Amino acid sequence: MSDIVGGPDPSAIASVTAESSKTTGFDANRIAEVKAWLTSQFDAVGKDVPDFEYTPRSIAELHKIATLSQAKTQASVIVANDYRQKAAEYRSQAARIREILESVGLAQESLPSNVVSSAHVLAKVANLLDVRDTELSSFLVAVADLSLRKTAVEEKRAKVQQESKVLLEYTRKAIARLTYLKRTLSQLEDDVAPCAAQMENWKTNLAIMESKERQYLQEYGYYKALLNRVGYTPEISHGVLVEMAEHKKDLEKTTKPILDTLRSYQDLPPDKALAALAIEDKKRQYAAAEKYLEDVLQSALASSE
Repeated sequence: MSDIVGGPDPSAIASVTAESSKTTGFDANRIAEVKAWLTSQFDAVGKDVPDFEYTPRSIAELHKIATLSQAKTQASVIVANDYRQKAAEYRSQAARIREILESVGLAQESLPSNVVSSAHVLAKVANLLDVRDTELSSFLVAVADLSLRKTAVEEKRAKVQQESKVLLEYTRKAIARLTYLKRTLSQLEDDVAPCAAQMENWKTNLAIMESKERQYLQEYGYYKALLNRVGYTPEISHGVLVEMAEHKKDLEKTTKPILDTLRSYQDLPPDKALAALAIEDKKRQYAAAEKYLEDVLQSALASSE
């Protein structure tokens, strides 16, 4: 107790009491109880109460400790008195039993050593089995109870062993899983650098593809506008274009003799009147050829629709 709490020596108690009476919040009765308890505790071990400052918190804690200590002391005194009374009763009973044994010639000094040893062993077994007498029935009941407890302990032990096996199996699986995860983590860490390089390559390719996409979209828009300007429609299929190309070849075959004729006129001497007539004639032929080509294209478009 001296290692836990402390209090002022008797010379300082008066001054502390005077100061505490001037301070509000201190309970004079509680302070007096704490001082008396401290003095009794330190006097019991032959030491003086050390100096310390009385505060509301320290007084409250010390009063709590003092109350608890006094309660335990009273309880221990009651238990000790009970044990003393029982010890006196046991000594009295032992004296009576010793007198009875001596009167019938069974005193301990007159018994053989093996009998005394057996009696001591019997007494120790009785104390071990917690029986109040040495009757056979009491020993049998105690042994049966011990057997039941042993069975219960064995059942608990078997259950604990089973749980231990299950936990051990779980632990093995957890260790195997941890080893696998560590190995996987190591592999992933090894793959970080190649994957990072591949990602950079993909980023570069993606940037190039985005640039190409923008370029192709621009070209698509340009060619779409161009096709719209030349009158292209989705109805014009490949077959129609092939048919128109064949008609173009036929027209070229038809117009080739006319062109050859016109080229032959270049060697003639200039004659304005004849030239004018020839030009008018060729214009009519050219207009007829254009009209024929337009009719062929219109008929081809109409047949495709």
